[in-house]
Amino acid sequence: MLRSFGGLAVCIAVGCVSVLAEHAVTDRADLQLARDASATLNRYTQLTIFDNVEIEVSGGIITLTGDVTMPHKREEIAKRVALVEGVRDVRNRIRVLPASTSDDQLRYQIARAIYDSPHFLQYALGPNPPIRIIVEHGHVTLRGIVHNDTDRMIARSLADQFPALSLTNELKTNAELRDRRAIVR
Repeated sequence: MLRSFGGLAVCIAVGCVSVLAEHAVTDRADLQLARDASATLNRYTQLTIFDNVEIEVSGGIITLTGDVTMPHKREEIAKRVALVEGVRDVRNRIRVLPASTSDDQLRYQIARAIYDSPHFLQYALGPNPPIRIIVEHGHVTLRGIVHNDTDRMIARSLADQFPALSLTNELKTNAELRDRRAIVR
């Protein structure tokens, strides 16, 4: 059930599109570059629901941010994205989460609570579950995509039953992502 995470997992943050006509070609190129980089990350099978990688593109320069659970993932992701046609440079700002058995235990408890819940069975189907569970020193952050506010609140309540030092819910709804994309276009 806790399989690799790509597809909807990758959030693409594209720099604000200028309304000036002279920048339109660059912005379209950046948007395509973001899509291509996202597709590359989707094919990287080592990303799990415990990793979060975001892409920002500006002028052909890709900035990678987020968190991964293993150092090799950080380096491999940057290498793969650098090979995407049109990339001028890659700024790798992905953080490696510290190794911790208590964090691992908390990750698995929350993942089981969410993805074993009958309410979230549809999210668990397929290779790319859209809810990511980031744990660092006992602090939990939920990231990813859910269908609606109810799902966001239920995911938080399921995660809240475990002894985390803090819980931050950064889940976005499909509607919020559509609104964000409309601004970018």
